[in-house]
Amino acid sequence: MTKNLCDINGKIAVITGGGGVICGTLATEMAKQGARVAVLDLSLEKAQQTCDAIIKAGGQAIALSCNVLDRESTLAAAQSVIDTYGRIDILINGAGGNHPMATTGPDSSFFDLPAESIRFVFDLNCLGSIIPSQVFGKYMADQDSGCIINIASMSSFRPLTKTLAYSSAKSAVANFTEWAAVHFAQEYSTNIRVNAIAPGFLLTAQNHYLLKNEDGTDTARGKSIITNTPMGRYGEPSELAGGVIFLCSDAAKFITGVVLPIDGGFNAFSGV
Repeated sequence: MTKNLCDINGKIAVITGGGGVICGTLATEMAKQGARVAVLDLSLEKAQQTCDAIIKAGGQAIALSCNVLDRESTLAAAQSVIDTYGRIDILINGAGGNHPMATTGPDSSFFDLPAESIRFVFDLNCLGSIIPSQVFGKYMADQDSGCIINIASMSSFRPLTKTLAYSSAKSAVANFTEWAAVHFAQEYSTNIRVNAIAPGFLLTAQNHYLLKNEDGTDTARGKSIITNTPMGRYGEPSELAGGVIFLCSDAAKFITGVVLPIDGGFNAFSGV
């Protein structure tokens, strides 16, 4: 029988931000493919909800509380994964997000954006990828294999209006992905790969206020996004899973340092 190149059955996958919609979906879909999942989130309750759904569907998962901005918290979570599963094959740095006070708008001038809100977004997205990569990546270096997936954004390629901090932070995540891919291959092991996905526009709680009016109609921004997405719709969280599973599998064993758009064509479209 021909081996399925995208097989991740039996792999140990750690997913930060796993209590959220997007990374909770990634955890669920990877578990369906046979991965044994460690769901990490600042909220243990949310991580457990994802975990319970995976177990109910017949998958294997553990829920762990983890603050990805705190090294000691991340180290403790990593030790729990090792104690349970014995190794770490995959790290998905899913913790991230934006902050309304780091976004310009009618009532929030660029000149008045609070430094602490901007710093929060930078820390959550950038440090929130770097610290877990340090902690879990050390285990990968010791075992001479592993795969790290960061979550970039459309704003990693071109800055989006209004989202000052988020665009800058996600650009940093893409840059870190390329840097880490080279560093791990040159300094630790060519069997460790670092890549990222760049999701297109998904209608989630995080960006709902930017894309939908209170009456449910599209904002001007929402209309512009749909117009400039050749496939003419928002994406679904489950549609990110195929790209992630591919990048984690042997099908991508010569791919490192890439940022893969999963965006319905948005990044390829010039608007003309």
